[in-house]
Amino acid sequence: MEHFNSIIGQSPALDSLIRSARIAASTDVTILLKGETGTGKEVLATAIQKASSRANKSFVKLNCAALPEGLIESELFGHRKGAFTGASSDTQGLFKAADGGTLFLDEINSLPLSIQGKLLRFLDSGECLPVGETHHYKVDVRIIAATNTDLNNQIDAGEFRRDLYFRLNVVPLELPPLAKRADDIEKLIKHFMAVFSETHAITPPKFSKKALKALKTYHWPGNIRELRNLCERLSILLAGRVIEPENLPLEFNNSTNFSNSSCLPNFSLPENGLALDSLEADLIQQALARTKGNRTQSAKLLGLSRDTLLYRMQKHGFNAS
Repeated sequence: MEHFNSIIGQSPALDSLIRSARIAASTDVTILLKGETGTGKEVLATAIQKASSRANKSFVKLNCAALPEGLIESELFGHRKGAFTGASSDTQGLFKAADGGTLFLDEINSLPLSIQGKLLRFLDSGECLPVGETHHYKVDVRIIAATNTDLNNQIDAGEFRRDLYFRLNVVPLELPPLAKRADDIEKLIKHFMAVFSETHAITPPKFSKKALKALKTYHWPGNIRELRNLCERLSILLAGRVIEPENLPLEFNNSTNFSNSSCLPNFSLPENGLALDSLEADLIQQALARTKGNRTQSAKLLGLSRDTLLYRMQKHGFNAS
């Protein structure tokens, strides 16, 4: 199954994951991909779809966090003309579009409770009900879902249906964070540098041994996506050069201090001091940038509760609404 070659790396954790994914791909079973943001859940979902018996059928993707609650039901199940303001014609949903194929629901943890019951009905019976319609329709769709949070915590908080979780969690596949795949970092760098060399028609830079060591000891909160972005930046700004640790962003040179949240107390105060308020504001800005504005994930990166993050955002003049 060469489709899994798109997943770069040979670490034991990754090898075990791919073996399980190959087996699951050959069936029609519902799959739940778990893993932090940026670990490659969509890449794995695509490999599974391509290796499945539905490879030549539709592969439809939806990020459940990308649409407001008022639109996601219509997007998934379709709507009848006149069902709501602006519904000028009958519209088929993504389930209809994916009939016979596969539907990938990314960030399923963001699916509103009001829609979770309708998804559960589909998983139980194969039936869908368009908005404004009274008659169900049936489709044959395989579901691959993905989450970047622990759904058990959301169940305990009353934010996710336990019965839906059990229907989705038939074959759970958990992608390891990049920090636990240090042996794969050099392979990933070579892959990304080759891609950007061709894309931008430039000579790729090379990493010194010290620079590679700094990358391997970094905690990678943004995982593979963060590594990819770093490689693209360096391939453009330092084309053809040898990258040393001093060419890396500041956080990589401080990775020994920040590699784990439990190590934060070991951070050394610079001799000339620092502006704590400015540092806090800058860290909040970096966390929001890495998570594309996701406050829950930003709070997790900073070791804060979401409410505390919102308070500090207001304190520093960020838009916390």
